[in-house]
Amino acid sequence: MIREPARAAVAVVVCCVLALLATACSAGSAPDPDPPELPGPAGVAPASQAGHPNIVFVLTDDLESSLLRFMPHAAQLAARGASFAADDDADTLCCPSRSSIFTGAFPHDTGVFTNSSPDGGYDVFHARGEERDAIGADLQRAGYTTAMMGKYLNGYQPTDGPQAGWNEWDVAGNGYREFDYALNENGTLVNHGHADADYMPDVLSQRGSDFITAQSAAHRPFFLELATFAPHSPYTPAPRHADDFPGLQAPRDPSFNQPDAATAPAWLRDRTPLTPKQIARLDTGYRKRAQASASVDDVLAGLEATLDRTGQTANTEIVFSSDNGYHMGQHELSAGKQTTFATDLVVPLIVAGPGVEHRTITQTVQNVDVAPTFADLAHAPPLPLADGHTLVPLLTGADPPDWRTAALVEHHGPNLAPDDPDRTPGRKAANPPSYAAIASGPVTYTEYVTGEREYHDTTTDPFQRDNTVASVPPERLAALHATLSALQACHGAPACWAAGHLPP
Repeated sequence: MIREPARAAVAVVVCCVLALLATACSAGSAPDPDPPELPGPAGVAPASQAGHPNIVFVLTDDLESSLLRFMPHAAQLAARGASFAADDDADTLCCPSRSSIFTGAFPHDTGVFTNSSPDGGYDVFHARGEERDAIGADLQRAGYTTAMMGKYLNGYQPTDGPQAGWNEWDVAGNGYREFDYALNENGTLVNHGHADADYMPDVLSQRGSDFITAQSAAHRPFFLELATFAPHSPYTPAPRHADDFPGLQAPRDPSFNQPDAATAPAWLRDRTPLTPKQIARLDTGYRKRAQASASVDDVLAGLEATLDRTGQTANTEIVFSSDNGYHMGQHELSAGKQTTFATDLVVPLIVAGPGVEHRTITQTVQNVDVAPTFADLAHAPPLPLADGHTLVPLLTGADPPDWRTAALVEHHGPNLAPDDPDRTPGRKAANPPSYAAIASGPVTYTEYVTGEREYHDTTTDPFQRDNTVASVPPERLAALHATLSALQACHGAPACWAAGHLPP
């Protein structure tokens, strides 16, 4: 499996990779020591286990579909659950995507468009009080015990303390190196060093297993979000995986180190090919990303083993996804994200658990649907900010005829500060200007703040190298623009659901 195709072929690649893997592996000031907890509604008793499934959510950082082939336990999860052919990000950048995952809201409703203030980062999310409207607080109100572990939001520091909505808090600030980090463990700062035992995914896996064990003994439903920094750069694997996959190269699809057509937007035009040295760095980086992904797969395996040991598997929904995708060499770009190319926009989404039908789901879904789905599964109150829609009907085998046909993507740029961990320096980086876009089946349509537009149809251009907006009929462009404008202006789940129906 060498190629990393665009939207039209993502479903085939994901299904083939997962099927092959499943066959191959049969087997400042001192913070408050107590995490702030939001009270439940008056008169509502804590939820019991019956009818309230546990939810374990493993969220990775920058993991695109090509890396699933190095994750046999993710394949096993898909083999007994549902996989989504295309889960589209509301923004292909870490902090806005995670804010949308927490709240179910588009960036235009969270106010988080970038990784740092004034239009993004933890500072904006926290200043707006959005943690109290996010999924952790919502499930607390439904009687769940909640845990947040790993990466929270860009800009969060361990000295900021535990956040509202979480009973258990084990969160780092800048943990991208996976070693030599501080973890806020329920209000206590714990410094981890460079011993093998300090590797962050392993530390989080153990704390996640301890949380599951404790809540199982207490007979209370629980929600665990375990968010890894891996496989984000610098792509640090567990020491046990550091020699895996010798000779592995970055995928050489037909867009790898190839120019786009002359119709490409200005930010992408007139680039020069990557040099052999730059390509060698990409190959090294991809191999390390594969190794780091294998380390994340170990986390999945450990959590599933704990669920089995505690008798919780039959009552637990396990969800696996990523905050955004990643490109490495496509369109003559160095490593990065932030574009509307499928490498960046489409992320894995796998769900397994009680009531989930085993199948590949092809309907248009987004990361804004994750939190509403969790709330629906838990019989929790509606999320106050949510623009997304529950995926439970799709998970249980239904094919609603009126499902949305357009996904919204919003992005502010160029936006990355010199110290931003997502910044890739140099002219080869992808740092496009602000845009809004919609993804609809094989079509991606983008409007840039510069006035330029971009249109790709992967049925005829699988690797999105030719911007054919000039040949799209005017009435079709008008419909695309109207749908995009309606989605950008929508607020709340009913309005955004209605806006997401592109005329055929």
